[in-house]
Amino acid sequence: MIMENTRLEERFEFRNIRQDEADQAIKIEQICFPPNEACSAEHMRERVSAAPELFLVAADRETGELAGFLNGLATREDSFRDEFFTDVSLYDPEGKNIMLLGLDVLPEYRRQGLATELMSRYVERERKNGRHMLLLTCLDSKVEMYKKMGFTDCGEANSEWGGEKWHEMTCVIK
Repeated sequence: MIMENTRLEERFEFRNIRQDEADQAIKIEQICFPPNEACSAEHMRERVSAAPELFLVAADRETGELAGFLNGLATREDSFRDEFFTDVSLYDPEGKNIMLLGLDVLPEYRRQGLATELMSRYVERERKNGRHMLLLTCLDSKVEMYKKMGFTDCGEANSEWGGEKWHEMTCVIK
């Protein structure tokens, strides 16, 4: 794993998103999620503006372009609800929990460990920031992937986002 992490570190710069990268994030979101699930351009711009420190991007060192990112909003709440996807005013910088809103990796960068590396770095960063828990929702097909990343499946989520059935998953990091 250390060899893979070193290779990823050499290939990608891991950092917070910059304001001028909002359009890249929007395009990546549209590629990674179907229209009924993707964050709108308006909401993505709001997230980038309000909480850039809760994005973790992987920028390809060769091209300078984003290969993927993970983003969320801090809150004092401990259950996921769909409003987190659309209402950036729910963001509480002092919140001890993070509602993860999207893990996006462009298709040409998949199956190389990038999503796992983004999550691992995000968890460690937020642990250092004093957060207690990460929460997310995912489709059945992604449950096992998130379990491998340290999340626990809490069963069916209270979510109707995109007209789909979701699982709520948590990762305690305190």
